[in-house]
Formats: sequence, structure tokens, C-alpha cells
Amino acid sequence: MTIVFNKPYLCGEELRNIAQAHANGQIAGDGPFTKKCQTWLEQVTGCKKALLTHSCTAALEMAAILADIKPGDEVIMPSYTFVSTANAFVIRGAVPVFVDVRAETFNLDERLIEPSITPRTRAIVPVHYAGVGCNMNVIMAIAERHGLLVIEDAAQGVMASYVDRPLGAIGHLGAFSFHETKNIIAGEGGALLVNDPTLVDRAEVIREKGTNRSKFFRGEIDKYTWVDTGSSYLPGEMVAAFLWAQFEEAERITTCRRELWMRYHEAFYPLERAGRLRRPSIPDGCGHNAHIYYLVLRDLADRTDFIRKMRAKDVQCVFHYVPLHSSPQGARVGRSSGELPVTNELSDCIVRLPLWLGLEEEQHRVIEAALGSLH
Repeated sequence: MTIVFNKPYLCGEELRNIAQAHANGQIAGDGPFTKKCQTWLEQVTGCKKALLTHSCTAALEMAAILADIKPGDEVIMPSYTFVSTANAFVIRGAVPVFVDVRAETFNLDERLIEPSITPRTRAIVPVHYAGVGCNMNVIMAIAERHGLLVIEDAAQGVMASYVDRPLGAIGHLGAFSFHETKNIIAGEGGALLVNDPTLVDRAEVIREKGTNRSKFFRGEIDKYTWVDTGSSYLPGEMVAAFLWAQFEEAERITTCRRELWMRYHEAFYPLERAGRLRRPSIPDGCGHNAHIYYLVLRDLADRTDFIRKMRAKDVQCVFHYVPLHSSPQGARVGRSSGELPVTNELSDCIVRLPLWLGLEEEQHRVIEAALGSLH
């Protein structure tokens, strides 16, 4: 049997919760399970307000509206990221400014941010690749010096931290993903973390189609109306019910993933020592969540050969993003800050191995196949 790259994990209570949501008589957004999930996020991360959304893309779009992004504004971000990071700002008319990443982590190189700032710059969007935190102390200091917002794309960062602070809860705003490829899942789904208290009220309005409906349901006003820009960013209550089962098991899920990650890490140490490949690097102060285990191979031909050999051994391995600056749309709407040599090189060399709960009994097959394919 083929070992697939990803397999969604069920904790066991998801269907029971969905049935309960139906029995509660509310399957649209902002029911009891949504509120439980939001409270959990606020307690775990320490953010001022957590708002569930139907995707991380939606959370990033909300962040762009909250940041008052206008046509011609510039937003600094890595090129090595998923398209949603840029799309959220491009649809507001902004220009994504693509900055190179650090070779050790694939994260935005904080040393290159300040030289990329212009009078049009409005925000910095660090992406925590593989659940490993960017250098947020430096990034926040740069933002403060230049009066910029920091919007964390923490799509891969649930249950991970930087210097004992949860990812997503360090910048002014943060975005989580609960897509089925993530550690904690709801099929689709996301959350906006609002860390700046001055943005909380407007975030609620934007999420509710630009209305003050949330205040109405809390009894703070006698009717609600259209007061701002917004859209329908709420998930249905059944999505939240599914997610609540995952939240209740979040610590166990993270622990199990770290054990799988560490087995890979130990197995490939001899090949790294021999100069055959490079393993992931976790900087001091970063508490990663084992979202991805990847290897950096020698070049594109080496990676292509490795994936082919693994497929022949019934193991599915994949690479990740095509860098945004080299994509057709990225070339049209964005600009690169420099040549981005690290992004260009590493994006050709990275390969990701299967990592999902339930792999435990078959992980030795992946390791044996990989070791055989690399010799």
C-alpha cells in the first residue's frame, strides 16, 4: 500500500460534536462551539480577541482590511509562501514586496526587511514556515521604528512558540489555518488573532459583513446596521464543532507529531554529517510544532530523482511552493527586493516527507525507502 503524504486525523469526538451542534438548533456561525473555540484560542495564545473564520485566507483578508491597505501600498513578505499571503493584500490593491528567506529556516530574513522599506510600506507579514518562528523580536522592533503593522501568517504555527510566546499572538494581528493538511484541522477553517486591542471592535464588524451585528446579539444596541467594509468570514457551526474535538486533543496531537519528527531527524543525521543533505534547523528559543519534516537535497535533479525513487517504493513525497516572485501573477503585481538567491536555490532542493498521526507503524518504511534512495 502507498504511504500517502498526508492523511487527516480524527480524534474521535468530531461526529458527536457535529450531532450536538445540529441538536442545538444552530448550524450557522457563532454558535456555542464557535464561542468555545474562540475562548480556547484566547486562553492558549493570550491574544486580545480570537475570531474563527472559514479559512486562513479569510483571516488574512480581514487583516488587510484592518490594516487599511489601499492601492499602491506596499507589504513586505517572503516569496517562499502560499499564494494567500499575497492575495489578501493584492485584492486591496497593494504591492507585495518579496524579500529573501534565511537558509536555515526558510523564514523571512529579518536582516533584509529594513532595506526594503519605502514611504509606501504599510505592513510586514512574516510567515512561520513549518511551525518554526521567525525572529519576531527584531521584526517587531523594525515595525515600531517605522510605524508599521506586523501581521503574522501563522497558518502552520498552531501550538508553536517563539521565546515562550505563541506564534500568531506576537504581531498586531495573526492568522491560523485549520485546513486538513495542518496539525489541528477542521477540513477548512481558520482564525484571526487580534493582539492590538484598538482593532478588536472593527475586526468583529468586518467579520460580520461590515455590520455591528455582534453588538446587537450582546444586547449593546437595539438594532444592527451596515457601518464599515466587510464580508462573510464566519465558518458554519459544524466546522467549529469538528474543530473543538481537535482543540481538546491539541497537546497530545502536537506531542505525537514531535515524536514522529524526531524519529526522522535522528535517522537522517548520518547523511547530513556526510554532506549528503541538510535537515531542518530549529533556532534557539523556537518551540516548533512538528508541522513539516523536510530534507534539503543537493539540487533540482537530486530532488526529482529522490521523489521518483520514493514513488517507486510506494511512498508519496512532495516539494512545496513555487516562489511567488517567479510565478506569473507574482511578476505582474509584486516586486522583488533584490535577487532572492536563497529562495531560488532552496525551493529547488526541498522535499517533504509524510508526517501524520497514524504513521507510527509505517514510518520505518518511509525511513528505509529514503535512506535507500539517497545512497
